[in-house]
Amino acid sequence: MGIDLSIIWFTIIIFAILMYIVMDGFDLGIGLIFPFIKDPIERDMMVNTVAPVWDGNETWLILGGAALYGAFPLAYAVIADALSIPITLMLFGLIFRGVAFEFRFKATEHHRPFWDKAFIGGSFLATFMQGISVGTLLNGIQVTGRVFTGDVMGWLSPFPLFCGVGLVLAYALLGSSWLIMKTQHALHDKMSQLTKPLTIALLIVIAIISMWTPLAHNAISERWFTRPNLYWFLPVPVLVVICGFGILRAVKRRADYAPFLLTLGLIFLGFTGLGISLWPNIIPPSISIWQAASPPQSQGFMLIGGLLIIPVILMYTFWSYYVFRGKISADEGYH
Repeated sequence: MGIDLSIIWFTIIIFAILMYIVMDGFDLGIGLIFPFIKDPIERDMMVNTVAPVWDGNETWLILGGAALYGAFPLAYAVIADALSIPITLMLFGLIFRGVAFEFRFKATEHHRPFWDKAFIGGSFLATFMQGISVGTLLNGIQVTGRVFTGDVMGWLSPFPLFCGVGLVLAYALLGSSWLIMKTQHALHDKMSQLTKPLTIALLIVIAIISMWTPLAHNAISERWFTRPNLYWFLPVPVLVVICGFGILRAVKRRADYAPFLLTLGLIFLGFTGLGISLWPNIIPPSISIWQAASPPQSQGFMLIGGLLIIPVILMYTFWSYYVFRGKISADEGYH
């Protein structure tokens, strides 16, 4: 049996997306919870926790998009057509957020509130559009032959919009638990208090989406609730509940690292549930990764470059987080 390059590239894309969600998630989450913190010194501390690493986090988004374009061109073309408006708005949000991130430190006191609002707005727009894109994909995309034939405004339906709200809560929870790990004293306490309602709200949203999707899609219902799949997949929702209550308990006992690590577990489980629902389709409901794949020669040529560049990205990502490890304070920086 030969090597299935389509599965290898699908795994690489999933890995890149998961790395982006984790790393840029708490970065965007800080912008989402900015409105809850009014003190300018504490706001500066929040931004300083990600200042050395935030721009490198988006490397994974670029890698995932480029890999999709080369390895699964049909999926890239259809998704780009179906989600042209949300993707464009997401990119505007990321650009505006990035500009605001840099400019707020250089702005005068008179102009800084504008850039703070831009930071909040850009973070919300990018996150909400990412959630809408995931919801639209899960809802299914209409394809005739090899061409998108659905409604270009189909992303404005209730389920994708609700998924947008869900991702806003998920990224906000990542941001607050990240700040629990990276800050001290008053800001640490504020983030602990904020993490509790965010965790409960996210668990409720996950429960609603978990019921909504099988009720709306028979294929997903059969995937989850027919035997023996039911027994194999049952640990996923059980672990989601365990992680959720673990976060609440960790916050109550004032743990530093456990809330963030458990939130990562919650994100991973949600991502796993999405994968179980969609596999093996890359364009739901009917186009598989093999149907959307580029020729094996193209995938093999790209894989050589991928195997060279991915370890380099992992090494410099690990090194940057290692160098700037530890908590940050207003007067001392990292220590």
